[in-house]
Amino acid sequence: MTPEMFDSIAALVALHQAHLMVGFAVFLRVGAMMALLPAFGEMVVPVRVRLAVTLAFTLVVTPAVAPALPELVLAPGPLLTFVMTEALAGLVLGAGLRLFVIVLQTAGTIAAQATSLSQFIGGAGADPQPAMAQLLVMAGLALAVMAGLHVRLAELLILSYSLFPAGQFLPGSDLADWGSARVAHAFRLAFTLAMPFVILSLVYYVALGAINKAMPQLMVAFVGAPAITFAGLALLFLTAPLILPIWQQGFHSFIADPTGRLP
Repeated sequence: MTPEMFDSIAALVALHQAHLMVGFAVFLRVGAMMALLPAFGEMVVPVRVRLAVTLAFTLVVTPAVAPALPELVLAPGPLLTFVMTEALAGLVLGAGLRLFVIVLQTAGTIAAQATSLSQFIGGAGADPQPAMAQLLVMAGLALAVMAGLHVRLAELLILSYSLFPAGQFLPGSDLADWGSARVAHAFRLAFTLAMPFVILSLVYYVALGAINKAMPQLMVAFVGAPAITFAGLALLFLTAPLILPIWQQGFHSFIADPTGRLP
């Protein structure tokens, strides 16, 4: 390249340096959130695709939040502080969204365990979740994407700059209270979604105990195992259309108000 071309590139970079710095500031938060984002940030998605999605969200969000961003100081101390605050804000938002995937995983694990469709420590194997949990997760993510997940995530990112101002650390006590409330809400929602399977399991074992008491010579375990397996699969077929909308409503409620005013 000739010196004239280098001078032209340097002049172009200097002309758009302010825009590049604003885009970099937004990229920090978007990239941190993408690490934990449902659907778009899954490990099965190639890294290049995730990077492209991150850049796309950055381009969408930057024009909307540019007026609210502070001027980025390139000194090492302020720059490091800004990078840490933006990364923390993105991770907090991503963790809140990721909890809803954990809700489906936990509900599926409880349901599978209650209906004898998984082992107690089945999550320690190569397949980390029972098939019932995987089915609920895939169905929930597909439902969220079809409902316009990318649009709602862009809205959440734009809203986040009014909730978590750029360049300011989140208060530790407030963040701890928020995290505890979100985790408690996630497990409460997971158990609520799996409640029909827990009730089925309770009824099954009570009936099995009564039959065994009336007919001690009958091997009720061999008779009841196919029954509870079929009943669990049939109940999943009947309740999945009810479980997923409830989960989707909670997911959208968090995106609309991530500050923690839980229903």
